[in-house]
Amino acid sequence: MPNLAVWAPRVLSLLRVVAALLFMEHGLMKLFHFPAAQPGAPDPLPTLLLAAAWIEVVGGGLIALGLFTRAAAFICSGQMAAAYFMAHGSQGFWPALNGGEAAILFCFIFLYLVFAGPGVWSLDTAVRKRT
Repeated sequence: MPNLAVWAPRVLSLLRVVAALLFMEHGLMKLFHFPAAQPGAPDPLPTLLLAAAWIEVVGGGLIALGLFTRAAAFICSGQMAAAYFMAHGSQGFWPALNGGEAAILFCFIFLYLVFAGPGVWSLDTAVRKRT
């Protein structure tokens, strides 16, 4: 079996991009009703949800590009932790029952990116190679 570890930086980049695009989708649904309005989101959005939506769109975009990845991932991870405890944790203990699985996954994927970095396919890596 070939050494799969050589692919780890590339797969890290793929995980970063896919997670970030899915994260952005939540913000786009809140702000622009794209690809559809977010189910259950009030219209107009209260200030807290408006801030969360902009973090999702801007933070997700930065993470997808791999630009300021660690800082953006830290903020997005924190937002998802707060979202879990504010919106899901109060609905019961089990994430499968309180609807919080996505928030937990986003939180820990982004927390991992804070420590692992963006991977080889990123603007952060391209900028670092030039300097």
